[in-house]
Amino acid sequence: MADWLDEVRFSEDGLVPVIAQEAASGRVLMVAWMNREALTRTAATGEAVYWSRSRGRFWHKGEESGHVQKVKEIRLDCDGDVILLTVEQVGGIACHTGRESCFYRRLDGDRWVDVEPVLKDPALIYRK
Repeated sequence: MADWLDEVRFSEDGLVPVIAQEAASGRVLMVAWMNREALTRTAATGEAVYWSRSRGRFWHKGEESGHVQKVKEIRLDCDGDVILLTVEQVGGIACHTGRESCFYRRLDGDRWVDVEPVLKDPALIYRK
């Protein structure tokens, strides 16, 4: 493996958190996880590949929905324990709920309120 990977401080379970940010707007789209192999694949292919903790496998963003993330830049934070991906979000939808961003809920007093619209019905995106 390349030396640059040795500078990333992966957790005890071999993962590092990753923030995906839309290159054009600067908007935070989502947070996910990568292991060494996912980060290597992302750098090699130019498309985001994550490690899905819930599925226990690699997850090439957009493999089912077509909403891939084309990576423009990969950054490492000062502590070496968080990755920032600057991406072009194909189709403008990053969230499995059909929204642009996974951060569509805002705290309003003592409850969470949906403040972002659904751009496409998830049932139309994920046909299985």
